[in-house]
Amino acid sequence: MPLSWILLILAVIGTIAFLMARSRAIGTVDGDARRLHSLPIYYGLNGALMALTPALGLLVIWLLVQPILLDRSILADLPADAVPDGGTAALVMSDVRRVADGIDSGISSGSFTRDELRDLSVEDVGGLLASEGTALGSALTGEVLTAATSYWQARSSLSWIMTIAVIGLALIGGAWAVSRSRGEFRARNVVERGVLILMIAAASIAILTTLGIVLSLLFETANFFRQYSWTEFFFSTTWSPSFSGRGGASQLGILPLLWGTLYISTIALIVAVPIGLFAAIYLSEYAGKKFRSVAKPLIEILAGIPTIVYGLFALITVGPFLRDAFASPLGLGNSASSVMTAGLVMGIMLIPFVSSLSDDIINAVPQAMRDGSLGLGATKSETIRQVIVPAALPGIVGAVLLAASRAIGETMIVVLGAGAAARLDLNPFEAMTTVTVKIVSQLTGDTDFASPETLVAFALGLTLFVITLGLNVLALFIVRKYREQYE
Repeated sequence: MPLSWILLILAVIGTIAFLMARSRAIGTVDGDARRLHSLPIYYGLNGALMALTPALGLLVIWLLVQPILLDRSILADLPADAVPDGGTAALVMSDVRRVADGIDSGISSGSFTRDELRDLSVEDVGGLLASEGTALGSALTGEVLTAATSYWQARSSLSWIMTIAVIGLALIGGAWAVSRSRGEFRARNVVERGVLILMIAAASIAILTTLGIVLSLLFETANFFRQYSWTEFFFSTTWSPSFSGRGGASQLGILPLLWGTLYISTIALIVAVPIGLFAAIYLSEYAGKKFRSVAKPLIEILAGIPTIVYGLFALITVGPFLRDAFASPLGLGNSASSVMTAGLVMGIMLIPFVSSLSDDIINAVPQAMRDGSLGLGATKSETIRQVIVPAALPGIVGAVLLAASRAIGETMIVVLGAGAAARLDLNPFEAMTTVTVKIVSQLTGDTDFASPETLVAFALGLTLFVITLGLNVLALFIVRKYREQYE
């Protein structure tokens, strides 16, 4: 059963449990709500929580654990000769999943039935899957087809078991909550305790999400380095992936991508940080209320413009202008796609990230500090330079760090403004590319997920994660060293 239908059924069960628990609680006191321990709504909420919370918890755990256990079960049954020379069990498993998805799609569309699937040959199934748009990473073999059929059947059976278990648990929880809905039942205490647990779980999502991201990157990066030398990845100056030989002819050096990322991001920050910081200081310390009420929203509009629009602006306007006004006359190049184009446009996009956050943190500095500095004879500019900016330094560094992270992770502006050439060059008017662009390109198209050319995307992502973590550590060091603390 589709997940959407399961969620809809759970919503109906939760609503019914809410109404029945509330109604039964009122019925036990002969309709006099004043005799209830809690407000009637708490009894209804207790019914809904008891029906939905355990069921949704089981659903989430099942969806997370089932694919892992199913993959291990199928891999354990695969014969050793099912793995071709130069391949891996994970690569074969990716083909198994792809064939299983094709079987599911073929049966759903009516191309063949379950009974017909048993009588079809490997060539017939391959042709039907090709007609359904399923591309295989390797030739379809009998072992892969057998494993895919078992995978599809097990997944279908487990899906129905999950549906029955989740809906059954929701019905049991709802019935138990309704049975407890009596006038003396402390429903408010139970609901508030349950909501507290839900809030703790919600607060833990950020930690668990970060942990999940790191672990997924680490596991897939480890798979990549089993197939490709880490020294070549980190120290090679050539980026030239080849999808024809499953890594045999690929050169996957990260240095050109890192250089392009840092080069473009540096130009963007050179543009965004001074403009954004000076704009924040002017708006918070010099501008009148009327001008500020107009200027700040106009600056923040820049943050709401889609990055694809910035990319088109770079491609159509900024790139040709820089080429005709600077690159061609100075003999530095004839391409409209360049590091300078992407850096300038990205810097414009980052201005509101710096200005808005810096403005808010500067306004948070107590007015008494300004008055004390001016009372001691300092000028307005000296007060800003020696009192306000040091006090607001943690927020300003945070704004710059956010802008840097945003620049490092940008993709569309780089694709349209800087091109896709991976090279080491100092010329700012040459086309280059970044790590994020190559992550997208390596994961796009019909590629073997377990091949080095695809898994390299996870190694690139982990490298970006480490760089961002380093920026956070550096920012923390700067804040602790230079910030001023006041009591």
